[in-house]
Amino acid sequence: MGTAKLPALLWLLAGVVLALAVNPAHGAKTRHYDFFITETNYTRLCHEKSILTVNGQFPGPTIYARKGDLVIVNVHNNGNKNITIHWHGVDQPRNPWSDGPEFITQCPIRPGGNFTYQVILSEEEGTLWWHAHSDFDRATVHGAIVIHPKRGTTFPFKKPDKEIPVILGEWWNDDIEHVLDKAQLLGGDVDPSNANTINAQPGDMFPCSRDDTFKVAVQQGNTYLLRIINAGLTNDMFFAIAGHRLTVVGIDARYTKPLTVDYIMIAPGQTMDVLLEAKRTLGSNSRYYMAARTFITLPLDTIPFNNSTATAIVEYTDSATARPVGPPKFPIQLPAIKDENAAMAFITQLRSLGNQEHPVHVPTHVDEHMLINIDINVLPCDPTNMAEKCKEGPQGNRFAASLNNVSFQSPAIDVLDAYYYSSGHGVYEEDFPNKPTAFVDPLVNNGSGPLMTKRGTKVKVLEYGTVVEVVFHDLSSENHPMHLHGFAFYVVGRGNGTFDESRDPATYNLVDPPFQNTVSVPRSGWAAIRFRADNPGVWFMHCHFDRHVVWGMDTVFIVKDGKTPQAQMLPRPPNMPQC
Repeated sequence: MGTAKLPALLWLLAGVVLALAVNPAHGAKTRHYDFFITETNYTRLCHEKSILTVNGQFPGPTIYARKGDLVIVNVHNNGNKNITIHWHGVDQPRNPWSDGPEFITQCPIRPGGNFTYQVILSEEEGTLWWHAHSDFDRATVHGAIVIHPKRGTTFPFKKPDKEIPVILGEWWNDDIEHVLDKAQLLGGDVDPSNANTINAQPGDMFPCSRDDTFKVAVQQGNTYLLRIINAGLTNDMFFAIAGHRLTVVGIDARYTKPLTVDYIMIAPGQTMDVLLEAKRTLGSNSRYYMAARTFITLPLDTIPFNNSTATAIVEYTDSATARPVGPPKFPIQLPAIKDENAAMAFITQLRSLGNQEHPVHVPTHVDEHMLINIDINVLPCDPTNMAEKCKEGPQGNRFAASLNNVSFQSPAIDVLDAYYYSSGHGVYEEDFPNKPTAFVDPLVNNGSGPLMTKRGTKVKVLEYGTVVEVVFHDLSSENHPMHLHGFAFYVVGRGNGTFDESRDPATYNLVDPPFQNTVSVPRSGWAAIRFRADNPGVWFMHCHFDRHVVWGMDTVFIVKDGKTPQAQMLPRPPNMPQC
């Protein structure tokens, strides 16, 4: 299977065809950016270290575009390690070549090399983001993508007076590459970050941080669009602003029915468009904390985690009476770190906008049903490898993770090239199971601790146009933000406990479910998504907790070409990086 290999003499022609194929629609523009990956010194928590950045910025530069534009980003790797960039939430119609995940759709960009990404915007409108998709590099290599409505159209809400990107993240005092190397060597969990951050700043509750706390200047009566991104590697986050309510109007670059709340819960990978009305509610006070706190469902007494609260400050600057007086007010409505009811109460209220300009098209007929168990497992240590110590792993093993009891193993060459050249044999297997499979090692699975799993590079192959329903069933003790590349999907249902295929589908919302690219699957519960496989190519699906990606909580969808030229994958660009 795959696409026939192009003769070498057609490489130049293929490049011309690609450029023509992705020419933006009438009225849209082609926008150009240069990203230079460099090592840059930054100081947080009284600690200076060298981090990977784009153009020396942390967070990186914001990409601005309009719906339907083509964005050309030339990435120059002036850093000291291999890297790739992913355009999170961009469907990239027919163009997996620029999607970015390492060894899935491309080989990494080597130090001293460069690669030009063609970022094809189609139906997305709102806030997305870009980030590194290699190792743990996205801890510092990330930035916002702001997609405005097409010219001649506008927001489905009152135009805000100002737009403000708000990127939630994490900071490690240690080199993030060392953090990953240690976890892989010892087989245990990843050391938690030292602070949560808002726009790369921990806030004034942390040492050496007060002067650099992120501040937002507002004026009474104005409306501000907060473009909120959870770029963290390990944490779901609660977010609130003292003395103010927030109105959610979009998630993952798709509009929602306006939802006014005291707080939001946002999972890693997700983006939310939120309106802030600048209306003082606490007398004459002019300073209010914007706060982001970890939301976690893991056992607090057994798993180390970051339980910190990052802060920024909203300051009223509209009059002399609004001068800062005293400390900012803290949001009393920010839920506690383990408040699962608060998290579910928020996410279950999200609904697609569903008006004439932004209709809802939930597939009502499903061609392929998939039930995917999500779990944390173990793999045996290699007793012949003295470098692999597994001192911190459970029961002398190493942590792993799985989907349907398969722990994904990245190949040595990327899956997309193997598929395109019909050379998938020996690179991947086309038998990812539609339902959970059992794998029990009686020497290891003795009823205590996580179960053993098996490794494999298993993919799911879909015919073009297939309507797929995936029910994620979480067997572990924490939420999992599951992200699908190449598609947005409708979150048609979710619930606690074991999914009941005879009862639970009756509870689905097929009228106005939210349209997302990342779904938070509740601890020991389930979430159901639907999408139409009408984007040919190779598309990664994985948990957006990065340690789980490394552990194997991943798989790949291969969507075959349709019958018409517009339903077929674009040709391979001639400048793809080599493995």
